[in-house]
Amino acid sequence: MDQKVIVTAGASGIGAAIAEKFLSQGALVHIADINPVQALDDNSKQTSSITDVSNEDQVAALFEMALEKMGGLTTLVNCAGIAGPTAAIENVELKDWRACIAVNLDSTFLCSKYAVPHLKAARAGSIINISSTAGQMGYPMRSPYSSAKWALIGFTKTLAMELGPFGIRSNVICPGSVDGPRMDAVIAEEARQKGIDEETVRKGYTYSASLRTFISAQDIANMVAFLASPEAEKVSGQAIPVDGHIVNATFPED
Repeated sequence: MDQKVIVTAGASGIGAAIAEKFLSQGALVHIADINPVQALDDNSKQTSSITDVSNEDQVAALFEMALEKMGGLTTLVNCAGIAGPTAAIENVELKDWRACIAVNLDSTFLCSKYAVPHLKAARAGSIINISSTAGQMGYPMRSPYSSAKWALIGFTKTLAMELGPFGIRSNVICPGSVDGPRMDAVIAEEARQKGIDEETVRKGYTYSASLRTFISAQDIANMVAFLASPEAEKVSGQAIPVDGHIVNATFPED
């Protein structure tokens, strides 16, 4: 069966790596992002829309457009997310909490809600959500982010239970520290909050993993492609870390 894939937040970072991976395999891919999407090597199998996936009206329009262009749907990848505030819980503003929950959790609910009827009609397909090791272990000074990512795991497992009888699989990937501009910004803000240098914070993240390494966006894309493939046809309801084996949820400062 030809892959027909929607990837949210596919304009950059992990989402772009995921979109590129599917395109390299010959899939039709629709990228939804709040920012404009550049064509990947003028690939005719790529379409896109500017979409705030925390807004239901925009999500409804996204699915109408994507399904018309692709002629169906086999895979939904919910990748949209924001870092949210870096602060002790007593210093987190409610508006910042809600914004983080909306982008990281509400968007996954909305996109899944609109995808499921099409997947049920086909009695096949896959939903792959992107959580974080913060959703398995917690994350000091990042309570909105950790809470949203933790909820994604419960949401994914519930979807697997609901949709399994229709032949639809649901899994969630939990990346560790993914190298790139977004993680650089997180490290810079954490260093500022703690009053220490950025290299010390980065070292702490590196040494929290057994493999002593950050993760690449390509590492996540490779796992997504596997979970969407026939090779993973019996894999559902799983929270899969791709993190170099993080063993320490708090990061040493020396």
